[in-house]
Amino acid sequence: MKTLLVTGGAGFIGSNFVHYVLEHTEMSVTVLDKLTYAGNLASLEGLPAERFTFVRGDICDAGLVDSLVAGVDAVVHYAAESHNDNSLQDPRPFLETNIIGTYTLIEAARKHGKRFHHISTDEVYGDLELDDPQRFTEETAYAPSSPYSSTKAGSDMLVRAWVRSFGLAATLSNCSNNYGPYQHVEKFIPRQITNVIDGIRPKLYGAGENVRDWIHADDHSSAVLAILERGRIGETYLIGADGEKNNKDVVELILSMMGQAPDAYDHVIDRPGHDLRYAIESSKLRTELGWEPEFANFDAGLAETIKWYREHEGWWRPQKAATEAKYKEQGQ
Repeated sequence: MKTLLVTGGAGFIGSNFVHYVLEHTEMSVTVLDKLTYAGNLASLEGLPAERFTFVRGDICDAGLVDSLVAGVDAVVHYAAESHNDNSLQDPRPFLETNIIGTYTLIEAARKHGKRFHHISTDEVYGDLELDDPQRFTEETAYAPSSPYSSTKAGSDMLVRAWVRSFGLAATLSNCSNNYGPYQHVEKFIPRQITNVIDGIRPKLYGAGENVRDWIHADDHSSAVLAILERGRIGETYLIGADGEKNNKDVVELILSMMGQAPDAYDHVIDRPGHDLRYAIESSKLRTELGWEPEFANFDAGLAETIKWYREHEGWWRPQKAATEAKYKEQGQ
C-alpha cells in the first residue's frame, strides 16, 4: 500500500494516526474531514506537503467519497461522532455519521475493490462489573448502552455484513480509551489537565469509581498500522495496553504530577447510564501480529501528555471557554 484515505483525520485519534504513518512509513495520506467542532486543522500542521493532502468534506457525500476512494490503495475509517454526553443530548448526528457515513464508505470501497479498515470502540460491548475478573474479547457479545455506542455497534455490523455478502477486504478494531496529544478539551484527561493549568479545580463524575482501560494514541496508531498491513481479512482485533485505572485515581495522579494536592477536585453529577468498567484483552493482536505497546507504563504516558498540553496552549485554548460553559449548564 502506497496511498491511504484517512477519514476523520483532523480529529484526535485520526490526526495522531496520520502523524504516525507519515513518520514511520513511506506512504502518502489524504485526509477527509468535515471539520465539526471535534476536527482541528491545527492538529495537521507541519506535515510534509508532498505526501499529505487535506480535503474538507462529509463522509455521507457519496460522490466525493467515491472519487477519493478510487484514487487510493486503502481506507482507514476513523470519522465518527464519539462523545457520549453529546449523543444523549442529540442522537441524530450519531446516526447520520456513524451509520450512513460508514455505509457510504464501504459501498465505495466495495465498488473500487479497496482495502478497508474500520475503527471502533470497546464501548460496543457495554460494561463490566468493577470486580469482574473478565475482560472484553473478540467473542464478547455486543451490549451498547448509549446512542453513541449503539451507532458504532451498528457500523461494525455493516462492515462485517459487507465482508460476508460482498467480499469487502476489511478488518475491524475495537480500542479502549485513548489519551495523548490533540485530544479535545471536552474529554476527560485533557479537561482535567487544562483545568489545572487554568487554576480551575478538576471535575469528577459521581464517586469516580468508573474504570477505563487507557491506551496512548501512538500505541493505537501502531496497532492499526499493524492490522492494516498484516491483519487477516474479515477479522476483528481488540486493541488495549493493560491500562485500567478508575477516574478518581487518574484525576489524583494528574493533580500530583502537576504539583497540586491530590484531593483538589470537585465531584459533579454523574452522566446518565455511565458505564462502570471497560477492560480489553488484546492477546489476539499481540500473538498474531506481534504488536506491543510502547507506553505500557500509564504514568509515563500521562506525564508526556501533560507536557504536551503545557507546551501547546495555543492549540487547545480556543476550545476551552465554550467547553466549560457547556459543562456548567449541565451541572458538570
